[in-house]
Amino acid sequence: MPIHVEVVTQEKKIFDEPNADMVIIPATEGIMAVLPHHAPVLTTMGFGELIIRKGNAEESFAIYGGVVDVRPDKVVVLADVAESAYDISVEAIEAARTSAEKLMKEGVGPEMNREAALSLRRAELATRIQRKVRASPVIRIVEEDDNRK
Repeated sequence: MPIHVEVVTQEKKIFDEPNADMVIIPATEGIMAVLPHHAPVLTTMGFGELIIRKGNAEESFAIYGGVVDVRPDKVVVLADVAESAYDISVEAIEAARTSAEKLMKEGVGPEMNREAALSLRRAELATRIQRKVRASPVIRIVEEDDNRK
């Protein structure tokens, strides 16, 4: 029996797969793998990579916080911010990294420094996930099921 997976941000639903085999979640207390018939769980997510597997296909997302609701037949990821690993722009990552590093070196106030550190952390996560996905020969779920979107 497959598991239904939805990834939702504040703006919109960015992914919906009714027949996934496994979901790997970046929970705040550690990485959590979810298979069909998993016990119900409600937990928070930190910064990390969300991976959805279906057969030999895989979809990856950079997740920047949120909540996940796990049920035996469905996983709903309510992300603060999420982006598909395939949509991550190297240019945008580098611009964010440069801007954050500049702000941190200038010695701005605590609030701006916190924002710069957060931006730098997001850029580092996005870079790591983007490099991993680009180097991997894994098939994307959306390419396999192109007519769903």
